[in-house]
Amino acid sequence: MLCLSAIFQPGAGLPFLRLTLGSMVAAAGPAGNRLAREKSPYLQQHADNPVDWFPWGEAAFAAARRENLLIFLSIGYSTCHWCHVMERESFSDPELAAVLNRDYIAIKVDREERPDIDRFYLQVCTALTGSGGWPLTILMTPDQTPLFAATYLPKARHGERPGMLDLLPRVAALWRDNPAALRRGGAALIDELQQRAGGAQPPGAFSADLAERAAATLRAGFDEVHGGFGSAPKFPRCHDLGFLLHHARRNRDAGLLQLVELTLQKLRQGGIYDQLGFGIHRYATDRQWLVPHFEKMLYDQAGLARLCLEAWQLTAKRDYAATAEELFSYVLRQLRDPLGGFYSAEDADSEGVEGRFYVWRKREIIELLGAKRGERFARIYQVTDSGNYAAEAPDEPCGENILHLRQSLTDWAVQLATPLHSLRKELEDDRRRLFAQRQLRVHPFRDDKVLTAWNGLMISPLALGGRLLDRPAYLQAAAAAADFILAHLRDDRGGLLRRWRQGEAAIPAFADDYAFFTQGLLDLYRGSFDPRRLQQAVALAEQLQRRFSDAQGRIYDTGADHELPVRTSELHDDATPSAAGVALNVYAQLFRLTGQSVWRERAQALLDSAAADIARYPAGYTQLLLGAGRLLEAGRELVIVGAPDAADTRALLRTVRYRYQPELSVLLRPVGATAAIDRLAPFAAAMRPLDGRATAYLCRSFSCQKPLTDPEQLSALLGQPPD
Repeated sequence: MLCLSAIFQPGAGLPFLRLTLGSMVAAAGPAGNRLAREKSPYLQQHADNPVDWFPWGEAAFAAARRENLLIFLSIGYSTCHWCHVMERESFSDPELAAVLNRDYIAIKVDREERPDIDRFYLQVCTALTGSGGWPLTILMTPDQTPLFAATYLPKARHGERPGMLDLLPRVAALWRDNPAALRRGGAALIDELQQRAGGAQPPGAFSADLAERAAATLRAGFDEVHGGFGSAPKFPRCHDLGFLLHHARRNRDAGLLQLVELTLQKLRQGGIYDQLGFGIHRYATDRQWLVPHFEKMLYDQAGLARLCLEAWQLTAKRDYAATAEELFSYVLRQLRDPLGGFYSAEDADSEGVEGRFYVWRKREIIELLGAKRGERFARIYQVTDSGNYAAEAPDEPCGENILHLRQSLTDWAVQLATPLHSLRKELEDDRRRLFAQRQLRVHPFRDDKVLTAWNGLMISPLALGGRLLDRPAYLQAAAAAADFILAHLRDDRGGLLRRWRQGEAAIPAFADDYAFFTQGLLDLYRGSFDPRRLQQAVALAEQLQRRFSDAQGRIYDTGADHELPVRTSELHDDATPSAAGVALNVYAQLFRLTGQSVWRERAQALLDSAAADIARYPAGYTQLLLGAGRLLEAGRELVIVGAPDAADTRALLRTVRYRYQPELSVLLRPVGATAAIDRLAPFAAAMRPLDGRATAYLCRSFSCQKPLTDPEQLSALLGQPPD
């Protein structure tokens, strides 16, 4: 097949007409384009380009068919650094815009609004080039047949990387001269992708050793010096670490637990963590976690907060809970909409420079804190006169510093012969002063769209944190976000919508929206025991199954009415957990909570449909493996019957508040208002309080032990909680 991506690899020939670019410059496009009417912040960032952009939709495809022009598809997101670079150097350039406007219909897509489009064309890019990323660039026919794929492309050739001023006219000429050849090549690619999608492995038996194989692979790739996996770039990969935490507990593997703890410590100390304002950046460009790409994504805050809380549950080390509280502080301060939903991200750049908002010169710190305190702060946070960071030339530091720690404050207290509590207090005072000064700087752009899926991810740790830390404000924030989604991101038939911004909700939701939000509701139920949350979770899980599953139980990213050439089903985890993995966890939890066998059957079918995929590389499917553990490992069900606000009921609930026991489901049957719970969980309907006291029924596979009312007896049965 004719593969344009192969043609444009470094050193490859260009077997078609060479065009002179000097005669091609035409008048620029309109001062504003169609994207000005869109709600996506990413699309609005391109609204003043001279490129005559279309948003994704039939109008663009109709124009391409009418004018017989190829489509130039550009996919990115608002906090993507290289997307900003491409916008500045290419899409704002009149010369390049003239070429695009003459020879192409240009479409701009926000990957966070439309993950379906992004996933499919990432598959295209990977098939043609072996890799993918953002900005993602696709050339395709008017009927959406892809011909060429790349990531970032400069305006003009740069070294061996082709430039768009060279590439675009040549492909357009080939389309005019020999469209049949291009169509044949593109059709062959579509056929290949359809065969892959339709050729999903037949259902098979899940092997119990897959979790052990995944743990062994992750262990083998672990960086034993700096934590995390691999060298550079390094992503936090919190869902993989959460899997290892679960596996370590289940198998009493102290070595695995140490790997997770080392990573958490290095992340908190590193430049990837905002030492002043809190929150974690998206990833580090180096092995040591020093130099990040500075964007902050909501889903990363959620993943790390949940991991820290679970690590605290398992180890009782307060530092992990403190990090979770810092993450919540950042999210509630910077990413929360007044109506309750959570925004998506903050940019890496400010004033056109990546990281400028976050870095410091030593003299600035000395001026703010004074010589003695400033020198100590600089020493502890590795601030030097020469600096450790330069945005434009990373190998040539020019006095700017990323704050980070090389050792713990406990070690510093010993080294400085200072009581730890005094050092912590003084450094906290210093942090507040520096943070207040930093607030006066030009802030990075904030992407204030609210995504259902990512809000679901954030609801979960907030609900967990509210329960574990006895912080009602966290539970209230989780509940407010859930209510926001249910009130503002629903269509007229009760289905979820993907995105809300500035009062407008749009885009039918995808599988990850349903799965992540349903998991959030289940965690909110565990935090509040409000029966409405369990009802809402069951209703949305039913929609998830109906809209996104096939007859074999496999979960697809989109519904059957998708608009792309291939219906994708990404089972592996990526920057966020897979929708299928979270769905499996949801189904398994609903089975344990309700006793309804339909949820066990759906979970088993989903697991069987994914078993062969998991077997090829188990470490890529840690969320499915966690769900498999919930489904297949011995589980326990705890039902507490009592008045929700009564002291004896609260005493029984306290016995399970702090425990890290993923295999334990907890249901509250509220005396005086049991109708809703009895409908959802009929197995508990016959359970009654003993002698008018709150009563606990502990069951294994729904076979229950003798009921008891003494919290100490219940605690003994469950095992001791952390101190």
